[in-house]
Amino acid sequence: MLIREPLRLIGATASPYSLKMITLMRYRHIHYSVTWGMPEVVLEKMGIEKPKMVFLPTFLFEDDAGKPVATCDSSPIIRRLETMYDGRSVIPQDRALAFIDYLIEDFADEWVTKYMFHYRWYPQEDADNAGTLLPFCADISLSDAQAAEFKAIFTSRQISRLSYVGSNDITAPVIEASYRRFLQAMEKHLSRQPYMLGHRPGAGDFGLLGQLTQLIGVDPSPRRIAHQLSPRTVAWVNIMQDLSGVNPKDSDWTRLEDQPDTLKELLAEVGRVYAPALLANAAAVQAGEKTWSTEIDGERWEQRAFPYQAKCLVWINEAYRALGDQDRARVDKILEGTACETMLQGV
Repeated sequence: MLIREPLRLIGATASPYSLKMITLMRYRHIHYSVTWGMPEVVLEKMGIEKPKMVFLPTFLFEDDAGKPVATCDSSPIIRRLETMYDGRSVIPQDRALAFIDYLIEDFADEWVTKYMFHYRWYPQEDADNAGTLLPFCADISLSDAQAAEFKAIFTSRQISRLSYVGSNDITAPVIEASYRRFLQAMEKHLSRQPYMLGHRPGAGDFGLLGQLTQLIGVDPSPRRIAHQLSPRTVAWVNIMQDLSGVNPKDSDWTRLEDQPDTLKELLAEVGRVYAPALLANAAAVQAGEKTWSTEIDGERWEQRAFPYQAKCLVWINEAYRALGDQDRARVDKILEGTACETMLQGV
């Protein structure tokens, strides 16, 4: 499909989801035009109605009348782009493999982001670093006085939001231990193949990349840990920034049955930490409770209930149930023993 006009979006350099989508479009050879800034401000200046919930990045798709409509949420936008642009797909044709890719992407968007937000605002060193840098990402020419004022306001606001992602004194050890295991699993996996599911990137790769651009490229504490535990992941983040020269073939996906055992190690981290969080959160949302607590990795975890992640659990199960019997059996086999299977029961 030939689309002449560039696809417009509003993003921020410090937004992992913005970089997830920009690097994905760069790989897919999608002609895009990005405006750096806060969507609410940019949309108001453009005279475009804001969506009900505003996230970074915000895309501007045209309706049937050619009027721009602000649209958010990276995962469904990736699927929309698959229908708009031919070639260089990030969704495997093998539906069982595509389900695993979806699971990895969801883990990146909803759990690896806990690493990112925690390390950015929980340790004092990192909060000071982010508070200093992020105002300049919005306006590089701020005066020193303005930068100091914005740093104080922005840092206070973001630290107050740690509770939304579940970062607190109780959960900090769980998040930090999970980050280290994740990096160690990535180090092993990248020694076997260059992307999560073979020799071409899937949506899950770009989901992980978005978060890692911040963890490895911006924030000092997680950057040091990554350099110590997984130099391959550090290099991978640099490589993934621009895959426009990669020429993928269908055969570049590794068959589900031929995936290295290191993929299962990555999935075991999903089952170890993300599965119990999703299940406890969904139960709390269904019961109308504002907070929830459970045990994750043998430690106590408590945080606010998050309705969106309850939807994530529903969507994972819808994708699983949509598989044919044979593909579902193939998925069951690779997930066996990872604890991911606990998410696929009773929903």
